[in-house]
Amino acid sequence: MGLPTETVYGLAADACNDAAVTKVFAAKGRPSGHPLIVHIARAALADHFAHSIPDFARALMTAFWPGPLTLILPRLPGIASAAAGQQPTIGLRCPAHPVALALLNSGGKQLESDPHFFGLAAPSANLFGRVSPTLAQHVSEEFGEDLLILDGGPCQIGIESTIVDCTRGQPVLLRPGAITPAQLGQACGLDVLQNEELVASTAPAPKASGTLESHYAPRARVRLLDAAALQQWLSLVQDQNARPGAPMVAPPRIALWTRCGLDLDQPKVLHGVMPADAAQAAQQLFAQLRRFDAAGASEIWIETPPDSPDWDGVRDRLQRAAH
Repeated sequence: MGLPTETVYGLAADACNDAAVTKVFAAKGRPSGHPLIVHIARAALADHFAHSIPDFARALMTAFWPGPLTLILPRLPGIASAAAGQQPTIGLRCPAHPVALALLNSGGKQLESDPHFFGLAAPSANLFGRVSPTLAQHVSEEFGEDLLILDGGPCQIGIESTIVDCTRGQPVLLRPGAITPAQLGQACGLDVLQNEELVASTAPAPKASGTLESHYAPRARVRLLDAAALQQWLSLVQDQNARPGAPMVAPPRIALWTRCGLDLDQPKVLHGVMPADAAQAAQQLFAQLRRFDAAGASEIWIETPPDSPDWDGVRDRLQRAAH
């Protein structure tokens, strides 16, 4: 099932039904050891999937659930094994989208007597490693019209949830998103560490969704360039192609997504304007990459995002797409 959330659309299955979860892995072409995030209707249900939940994790649930935050917690033995990729940890979040919450609440009421309480494993509804979907149409394009898709409109946030590891005694950021480390720290009263700060720790980071070096990639090659480099490359292309008999140095179709103004004189260049606001850029990011792919771009040149915490989620997705 295609499920709308405030971040991206998910490909959902009953988290405690290993056979159904296995079909999700197969449909995406996702390795079975790469865990999925389990979506629940409210924070109180976390205890049906996890144990030894630290106080700072509960503080984060109180502050940000429902919302775009995933917490990695110690998994109860025998619960959602396939969804967790057989790992001893599990990723949980409570989505803020009304359609997702309505489905989760409905399922929970139907299964209140079931010892395995209802939750939905819902990775992004796209082929593994590719651009995440932010419209129901994107899900249909990826998996065909036979898949049941709940159309909840455009995703409000547009990039996947912030992921915080809560299994090593203090909060550790595994994947940036719409919620910044400063906001997380203020909510739980602890500094949020970067995973790199614990590399020497005897406890390695748990596996988590969307943390591979190469991910979120369109078919076209992605290059991240600053404004000066973008203009330099464009000028080189235009100068070379203006010479009679000179070979084309540009790919057949270049697409640009920039905040800066550029001197464009190249008929085969597509240009989209990146919003100056980080939240707006995040909301548009994946849809823009999909539009460039659909237009036949062979390369996508993107202006490097600003180096500030509010842009961390966008920068992370672009760096993985360009890897």
